[in-house]
Amino acid sequence: MGSSHELTRNGHKDVSLQELSDRLAEFAQVGEVGELSEIFQWKGEVARGLPNWTSDEKEHLEEELSDVLLYLIQLADVCGLDLGQAALTKIVKNARKYPVTNQTTASTN
Repeated sequence: MGSSHELTRNGHKDVSLQELSDRLAEFAQVGEVGELSEIFQWKGEVARGLPNWTSDEKEHLEEELSDVLLYLIQLADVCGLDLGQAALTKIVKNARKYPVTNQTTASTN
């Protein structure tokens, strides 16, 4: 048979069902992030703890955050990456790149 990337007579590539499924999952992730961003799009300034949000709005946010998190976990698993370790490594890297100084801590208090 040949590779799943053979050109057909009309010049288009054939794609396996698995590749199509993987691509659709990537698009779903983008869609979920879009849905999450839409929640905040018209909110303006958002107070810590969301005191001005209704319980329905908070529940909707929880659902969208969960969708994004689950897709990220799935993507990391498919890629063979340890997402927890990657996050810790990034925190350390950011701490070195952007060290906290007395001046910055004083201005945030």
